[in-house]
Amino acid sequence: MFVLFTMMVCASAQLFAQDGTKRTIVRGRVMDAKTHLPLSGATVTEIDQDDRTVNGTATDIDGNFALRVNDPEKNRISGAFINYKPTVRKINDSTNITLYLVGGEAGSLTDVAVTAYNDAVDNGTGMKTRERDNTLATASIQQKEIENLSSPNIAAALEGRLPGVNVSVTTGDPGAGLSIQIRGTATINGSGNPLIVVDGMPYSTTIPEDFNFGTADAEGYAQLLNIAPSDIQDITVLKDAAATALWGSQAANGVLVINTKRGKTGKPAISYSFRGTFSKQPKSIPLLSGNQYATLIPEEVANAGGNPLDISANKEFSFDPLDPYYYYNYSNNTNWIDAITQAGYSQDHSVSMTGGGEKAKYYASVGYFHQDGTTIGTGLDRITAKVNLDYNVSQRIRIRTNFTYAHLNRQLNFLPNNSNSYNIRSIAYNKMPNMSLFEYDIYGNRSPNYFTPISNIQGQYPATYNPVALAENASSVQNGDRITPQFQLQYQVVPKALIATFDVQFDINNSGSHSFLPQNATGRPLSESIVNQAKASDGDAYSVTTKTNFIYTPLSNDHNHQFQTLLSLQTNDSKSNAYNVLTTNTASSEFEYPFNGSIATNSAGVLTSTTSEVRSVGTLLQAQYGWMDKYILNAGIRMDANSRFGPNNRYGFFPSVSARWRLSGENFMKKYKNFIDDLSFRASYGHAGSAPPNKSIWQYYNTYSPYSYSYLGESGVYSSNIELSNLKWQTLVGTNIGFNLWMFKNRVRLDFEVYRNRIKDMFYDALTIPSYTGSSTIPANVGNMDNQGWEALINTIPFQSKNWKIGFDLNFAQNENIIRSISEFYPRTNVTSLNTNGKYKTYLQENNPFGSFYGFKYLGVYSTKDETIARDANGNKITDPFGNELYMRFQYPAVDYTFQAGDAKYADINHDGNIDDKDVVYLGNGLPKITGGFGLNVTFKNRLKLITFFDYKLDYDIVNAADMATTNMYSFDNQSTAVLSRWRNPGDVTNMPRALYRKGYNWLGSSRYVQNASYVRLQAVTLRYTFQPKLLDKMKIRSAAFYVTVENLYTFTKYRGQNPDVSIIGNNSPFAYPVDNALTPPSRNVLIGLNLSF
Repeated sequence: MFVLFTMMVCASAQLFAQDGTKRTIVRGRVMDAKTHLPLSGATVTEIDQDDRTVNGTATDIDGNFALRVNDPEKNRISGAFINYKPTVRKINDSTNITLYLVGGEAGSLTDVAVTAYNDAVDNGTGMKTRERDNTLATASIQQKEIENLSSPNIAAALEGRLPGVNVSVTTGDPGAGLSIQIRGTATINGSGNPLIVVDGMPYSTTIPEDFNFGTADAEGYAQLLNIAPSDIQDITVLKDAAATALWGSQAANGVLVINTKRGKTGKPAISYSFRGTFSKQPKSIPLLSGNQYATLIPEEVANAGGNPLDISANKEFSFDPLDPYYYYNYSNNTNWIDAITQAGYSQDHSVSMTGGGEKAKYYASVGYFHQDGTTIGTGLDRITAKVNLDYNVSQRIRIRTNFTYAHLNRQLNFLPNNSNSYNIRSIAYNKMPNMSLFEYDIYGNRSPNYFTPISNIQGQYPATYNPVALAENASSVQNGDRITPQFQLQYQVVPKALIATFDVQFDINNSGSHSFLPQNATGRPLSESIVNQAKASDGDAYSVTTKTNFIYTPLSNDHNHQFQTLLSLQTNDSKSNAYNVLTTNTASSEFEYPFNGSIATNSAGVLTSTTSEVRSVGTLLQAQYGWMDKYILNAGIRMDANSRFGPNNRYGFFPSVSARWRLSGENFMKKYKNFIDDLSFRASYGHAGSAPPNKSIWQYYNTYSPYSYSYLGESGVYSSNIELSNLKWQTLVGTNIGFNLWMFKNRVRLDFEVYRNRIKDMFYDALTIPSYTGSSTIPANVGNMDNQGWEALINTIPFQSKNWKIGFDLNFAQNENIIRSISEFYPRTNVTSLNTNGKYKTYLQENNPFGSFYGFKYLGVYSTKDETIARDANGNKITDPFGNELYMRFQYPAVDYTFQAGDAKYADINHDGNIDDKDVVYLGNGLPKITGGFGLNVTFKNRLKLITFFDYKLDYDIVNAADMATTNMYSFDNQSTAVLSRWRNPGDVTNMPRALYRKGYNWLGSSRYVQNASYVRLQAVTLRYTFQPKLLDKMKIRSAAFYVTVENLYTFTKYRGQNPDVSIIGNNSPFAYPVDNALTPPSRNVLIGLNLSF
């Protein structure tokens, strides 16, 4: 491949070598001859006397081009675009040329196809349509609109930029996964992420969902990290069921269609881009100092039992200079959050080359990305390489090859017990601040070793540890290599009428992880099995995908009738294997891998493995007919077969139909043509199916497992599942109605959609069944759910002059989720009773939204004992039969705790004097009701550009678990400065209860910790300058641009935590609710970028 690439570069360089004596720059514009609208992405080439292409370029978003012409006297300039007739003009002495293209004739194989706002819409199937003829609900974004951002994951840059697309990043750590919802959650169990299609082929090879790679946030590897943002040309989102039905069983959650850059006709052009980013975390929750903490803990203990803290047994609070070891190790003011936080930095380099002639065009790139996270011990390295080649064998045969390689290495903090409850930031928030970072010896001398005592008053590992020691000494690394070669053969069976294409793609994805926990990270004795713990995981996924398309477009001179049809045959064969290995007590901290033979006899060894194999076949028949450029009808039928189903339901049929009426084309609208460019109404209806998640791939078979016990010395086997022959497809039935209004020569654009999606026969993988069946749970179809709402997109250019251009964009989307029906056997709640602190209840109820959670209503604090007297609905005191006043109780008679002065006060909904499950009320829902974004762009002389963008999410609630952990005053954990206002004496009026060690119910799951997380965030501000060509000619530079971007500059919100952008999406539990667990928040970034083209 490298040899071929080198030969092409050399050949192209020789072909276009010129003496340069007559070279000049010709500028101009390519426009539609009928509408006079600019054509973005049109090809402009210089043609010599032998009709050979000498040089070329493509128009920008406004149809403008600049072409360096070698011989203006003899050569000509040509403009070409898909579905338009090419035009050729003489150059002579002209330096500014406008090319008008007439629509109606399909272009040749050499035409460049680019999905843009003013041209073709690509749904990934192979059949492209003009945007003005699109009948589906789609949204597109160009790479240039997000190239100024720092994220290595292109999907993260989509947040707030496309209506109906809700993106949530799990953490601010490098390489963190993310979740994407299109028009609400489409599942109650499993991932709701959309299908990713890259260059017309699915991009979804992953390890089975139930396999753990050592992370607890279910993020695994973000697929889109394998794609360098600089290689992307555009992204189109398919949203309605008529669009997603075209992709069958993989696409019920929506589709992201990504087109990568391809070669352009012309002499070799080399581009280099650099982005350097400096990152800083936002201010953390203010915590108690060592002195304040030392005051709180004795108070906690005294309130709980009436006895003071025994400092002889708890020397962490003795502060005795005569005992130097405890005095120096526990007389500090350590801010553990600051100790684990650092300034982050990332650098992103990309070099690409593009060029070609009439026969061949190529695009090649290589990229390197490195990031140091804002938490010590975290980072990401990525190497990418890509080669796209288009070769015209003849006028009727074209070969296209794509080759992509990505290597990822992600450094994380070790996660004890694989639980976010023990993540490094949670421990840093809770760690006692009077403890020293480094260890002092018995003489009071500081050593270079981190202080990691075997145990102290807070406990022992994993409940507590020195977070800096763990970050620096322990290791956790994820790595991956992914190779994706793709080959396409295109043959024009009937020139320009019947085109056949055959695609085959191989996707080879190797993912692995290893982690090591040495003794000096925890301080535990060498004899314990937790010491020198080594883990390793490895997964290999492989898939072969084929797609055979036949696209028929009748040749006709009658432009009143436009017809195109597609027959597509698709197959996919995916296999994966993975394993986990764990060993402990390796002989030395130098032996970090579990494969080492030097392991102690008391080692805890674990070996698990999993495998999967799935095959699917799909057939699509799609046709589109347009009449008089006013009435457009699109219909399709998709058939899928999947090996996860039994023979009764193995095949799924998913029809779709959509239409568009161009009202502006009617005669009675001609009087408005001076200001209305296009007014169209659209409607669509379709079905899209989903196969069971990966963990259910063997459910059709009756599988067996070895029994762990033996009888008479013989081991046996048992049936590990029930054969499921009647599991059905989960089906999305969607309806969409919308309109498009373009006005004032495209300076105002409004797109509006109203939709309703019903998800029928929802999958749930753990439906409880009677134990006499031999199994406790089975996967099943359990109910129906609706997502309904509306979306709007507004693009405007309110002001434009010779030097100035101001643009304003706004999008917003509203979605409502409702459970319509649920199986009677489905578990309705996650817990039976709220009788412990910190728990919330979730329900799945008919006619209520998914993601709702429930608890007690918090009213404040009982100031005096008299306030704890129980009262009925009329405010009268409740007494016993003997006239004695009764005091408020909790969960009588099961728990029977009597509230005291200084305790938390909860609403007694039924006024019976007993706070129990009858007092549980609705507290909130974690799904945002409204999402969107808006931005202002100001351009001066097409050189200086100011770009601003805001994103927002409104009307949703999250549980602030970080607030809960730092204000409960229930253990020896550190607390936030908010507890300085706590209740201490009778009569104190405050909303902060008293400190109470291991007693009471002051932090029940209640409205106290439920906060409205609505926010509007200034996501990015960019100042970009493009240098004038005259300044660059002497340096042989074609173009250069420099820009500075500030990200996450400010967030407008009433939420009290660090990051309000917390969501339940991506969590596989149907009873999950959004929880802020104090994970690494998004950082404030300052980015410096440079783009050069030679």
